Amino acid sequence: MALLQISEPGQSTAPHQHRLAAGIDLGTTNSLVATVRSGIAETLPDRDGKVLLPSVVRYLDTGNVEVGRTAADMAREDPFNTIVSVKRYMGRAPGEIRSLSDSQPYEFVESDSEVARFSTVAGPRSPIEISAEILKVLKQRAVDTLGGDLQGVVITVPAYFDDAQRQATKDAAKLAGLNVLRLINEPTAAAVAYGLDKKTEGLFAIYDLGGGTFDISVLRLNKGVFEVLATGGDTALGGDDIDHILAQWIIEQAGFESALSASDQRHLLNTARNIKERLTDADTAEITIKMSDGLEWSGSISLEEFDRICEPLISKTLIACRRTLRDAGLKPNEIDGVVLVGGSTRIRKVRTGVAEFFGQQPLADIDPDRVVAVGAALQADILVGNKPDEELLLLDVIPLSLGLEIMGGLVEKIIPRNSTIPISRAQEFTTFKDGQTALALHVVQGERELVSDCRSLARFELRGIPPMAAGAARIRVDFRVDADGLLSVSATEQTSGVESHVEVKPSYGLSDSEIEKMLRASIEHAGEDMEARLLGEQKVDALRLIENVRSALDADGDTLLKKAERQEIEELISQLADIRERGSVEEIKAAIKEIDTATQTFAARRMDAGVRKALAGHRLDEISKGKSNAEN
Repeated sequence: MALLQISEPGQSTAPHQHRLAAGIDLGTTNSLVATVRSGIAETLPDRDGKVLLPSVVRYLDTGNVEVGRTAADMAREDPFNTIVSVKRYMGRAPGEIRSLSDSQPYEFVESDSEVARFSTVAGPRSPIEISAEILKVLKQRAVDTLGGDLQGVVITVPAYFDDAQRQATKDAAKLAGLNVLRLINEPTAAAVAYGLDKKTEGLFAIYDLGGGTFDISVLRLNKGVFEVLATGGDTALGGDDIDHILAQWIIEQAGFESALSASDQRHLLNTARNIKERLTDADTAEITIKMSDGLEWSGSISLEEFDRICEPLISKTLIACRRTLRDAGLKPNEIDGVVLVGGSTRIRKVRTGVAEFFGQQPLADIDPDRVVAVGAALQADILVGNKPDEELLLLDVIPLSLGLEIMGGLVEKIIPRNSTIPISRAQEFTTFKDGQTALALHVVQGERELVSDCRSLARFELRGIPPMAAGAARIRVDFRVDADGLLSVSATEQTSGVESHVEVKPSYGLSDSEIEKMLRASIEHAGEDMEARLLGEQKVDALRLIENVRSALDADGDTLLKKAERQEIEELISQLADIRERGSVEEIKAAIKEIDTATQTFAARRMDAGVRKALAGHRLDEISKGKSNAEN
């Protein structure tokens, strides 16, 4: 039943002007939908009054789909067709998904596709399709409550979601019939929910530990503008991982066999989650567990033991906090406030760890499960046009640098990491060979100097370039990252106007370990990367010189050079080609200089020959007259 919205006189929007919008937190463990009514953001409950929708989807052989609590209750009885924590699989390659599923009882469809699909009784299902089922339920909940169709939604994503994971989220929303106004980072949404945008200025850290992901973002607030200074985290670290290590502890204490059935695995994880939740208030938790083969075990776990089990994972989050603060150029004591987000921040060890690290008690006034959806709803209300006089500017950043492959297997970074989005950057490139009419462009992501050490995002070609001398063409390459963090690249030849464009939409994304390795490797290998880049650039210069000199020899070598002179130059070219393959930067430089010296006479003769050819057939008085006219 739609609820009547009541506002103060003169404060409500005319009915025909009010647009229905919602904010959606598509979570790993639970998902929520919120909206703004009568100026207040609130999460919307289901018919039973519950706002949390378990992010669980079950497929039935009848073709029906169960979503939420009903599906979660059947996870033990039907583990292969009941998908939990699907957010962890969004935007990932098949190999990455299988490695994530070692502790989950899933089966996958074998195919050559770059999109992994779960095998269910209803047929193959991708993480995008599964997520769409969750979004459909949230959409219907909003429509039923508000009494009309939604004009648009804002969906939150982890700040560390890469391009593929963000695109997968938008694709899921499209399948669910939702108009996505914007994707915003979960930490930013939390800051909005806390009303930090109402303050004048300050530095805030948003610590977001959910069911499957961890984010840490450092935001600067200045006159209502949120600027993300740096972001970090792990897209495969959260409460699920605590459940897994707690379940393993139970297996060890009870002496169960490690090769458990799919049903028993699910039962153990559910038990572990229940224990974790009880220990947020209690100092001990009793455990009674019965396996499908009849084995039983009873015991207990103390809060102290639970803290010991959690310690390694919590330490990983604090290491990420330290790294992110370093990226922002800040120290913990310079942060004005710390906001806790995500259900896993209810764990007492998490709260004490965060308080000790930042030297202050974190803010936890708003339910950490609801805070992200509330912030998304506030942003959606503005973007849909219900508050035309109110602006909320959210300046997020990209987590890893974006660039192009250039000659020598090198990376030319176009947009550096931690750049504020939306952003557009352009750079001019040119052709390498005479008469070149096409250019292959390779878009990459990462922090290293060599393409082989970065992640490939997309390849496309620019064709129809007018034939010109090498280096004469002017090709402008534009990189654009929109407000959702999605990338598009275009290339245009400036003289002819020919253009090519690609929407970078890979079918899988960076794994958590890859992102962390990329950032760590960029620091650890900075010196050798720079040496590798210098070597690569020298190799390109050497190759260009070899091709130019050989072209000149083919054209004029027989007429302008003596046999011995030509032989000397050809020997030097051969030496440079060998040194280019195996030599150092200094050795290649020396060989290039030697050829430059040896070809100076040849270059002068070619220039003289060119001048004579240009003057052939003209009298001296004609040339003098032409010069005089030009001066007048």
